[in-house]
Amino acid sequence: MTTIRVEVNGISRKAFVEPTLTLVDFLRDHLGFTGTKKSCDSGNCGACTVILDGKAVNSCLILAAETDGHSVTTIEGLQKNEALHPLQEAFIRKGAIQCGFCSPGMILTAKALLDQNPSPSEDQIRDALAGNLCRCTGYSKIMEAIKSVTERTR
Repeated sequence: MTTIRVEVNGISRKAFVEPTLTLVDFLRDHLGFTGTKKSCDSGNCGACTVILDGKAVNSCLILAAETDGHSVTTIEGLQKNEALHPLQEAFIRKGAIQCGFCSPGMILTAKALLDQNPSPSEDQIRDALAGNLCRCTGYSKIMEAIKSVTERTR
């Protein structure tokens, strides 16, 4: 067992983890953050995307032990004082959430992008989302939702 100290959604946590435990399994099974979806387990779909120290990452490819001393944000960490994050609101308003399975990863990927570039071009948004797969919407409504947030901040 390895001892880690990691900040998850703004709260410092100390945990004992197996060296082979992935971040997605740690978040879901040990901390109860089930908004982080487990799907391909190979970094191909983006369903398990979280923000690690400001960068969108596939949590199925990172060991929980590697997060020692770092900060992780899950979809549950975006809501503040029971108010949805503007990206969450936009996904709902624009109909970008169909089955909802890919939505947490899409939203967190978009948040990481907008935190670094509040006014990305459509191509930059598409590039950022390239690692996130959706089988329901065809991406049009997802793009509309993200662009609506960028337009509100201008």
